[in-house]
Amino acid sequence: MNSDTVTAISATAIALCSLWVSYTQTRATRQHNRQSVKPLLEMRTVKGYDDHKAGLQIINAGLGPAIVTNSVVQLDGETIGHWNLHAYHLATASMSARPKVYCVGPGAVILAGQTSFLLHVETFRDDEHDGFWELVTQRLVIEIHYESLYGGENFRAALSPF
Repeated sequence: MNSDTVTAISATAIALCSLWVSYTQTRATRQHNRQSVKPLLEMRTVKGYDDHKAGLQIINAGLGPAIVTNSVVQLDGETIGHWNLHAYHLATASMSARPKVYCVGPGAVILAGQTSFLLHVETFRDDEHDGFWELVTQRLVIEIHYESLYGGENFRAALSPF
C-alpha cells in the first residue's frame, strides 16, 4: 500500500466520522428544540383559596404553547361530547346558578404559564355550592388532547374523579 492509498483511506474515515458527529449533533439539537417548546397541561380542582374561587383549573406548566386538538367530556361515566357550550349546559343543567365556563375547542391555544378555570364559581361556599363541588370532583371528567408547535405528539391532560 502506497502513501496515496493510506491518505485516501484516512481522509474517507475522517469524513465518515465527521458525518456521523454532524448527524448526531443535529439530532440532539432537534430534540432539544422540541423540548424547549414542549407544553405540559395539568388539570386540578381548586377550592376557595385567597380569591374564594373554586372549580376545575387547567395550567400550562410547560415551556411552550399547547395547541388543543380535541377534548372529550364524560358525565357520570357517559361521554357527552367535546368541552363546548353544549357539554357545559348538559353538565350544569341541574344547577340553579350556573358556574362560569371557559371552553377550549380544536385550535385553541393555551400559552406557556397560562392558568384558566374551565369551570368555576366566583365565591365558593360549601353550603351553597355542594352540588357544584360534587360535579367537578366526582361526576365530570374532561380530557384535553393537545400538541406542541411541532405537532403530532398527541399529549393528553385529564383529571379523573376522586
